[in-house]
Amino acid sequence: MFPPVTDRIPHRPPFLFVDEIVAESPEGLAARRTWRADEDFYRGHYPGAPITPGVLLCESVFQAASAFLAGAGAAPDRPAGMPLIVKINDVRFRHPVYPGDTTLIEVRRVDSLGGFTMMSGSMKVGAKLIMSVQFSVTWRAPAAKTES
Repeated sequence: MFPPVTDRIPHRPPFLFVDEIVAESPEGLAARRTWRADEDFYRGHYPGAPITPGVLLCESVFQAASAFLAGAGAAPDRPAGMPLIVKINDVRFRHPVYPGDTTLIEVRRVDSLGGFTMMSGSMKVGAKLIMSVQFSVTWRAPAAKTES
């Protein structure tokens, strides 16, 4: 049994896009998310033909990565703070995700260098690959917004 996602990451509804952790190792993590038909963003994306926005699919992968980095993937010398995405590349969307779909999210560490963790992520519905993404993460202490 794995801890609740909310024990590892600061995200909360309505901006929490990982339901549960289903597997974990020192190299990566698998999580699950069911996209509920009553979620507000479906009202506008797209009326009469709802699909899950690609940016939210990416966010779901990034939240799973945060859960991994806060758990088994935590480096002993990691600074305090929160993980922040610093680079996203090679995002590929292969199929849409519809209300009611349950997705399997998989993330793994590719490399770590100079305070950055390079990762890969993917999402599936059943055996069908939905999307894949390569990204980099760093840790930053939370800071208040300053006036400019």
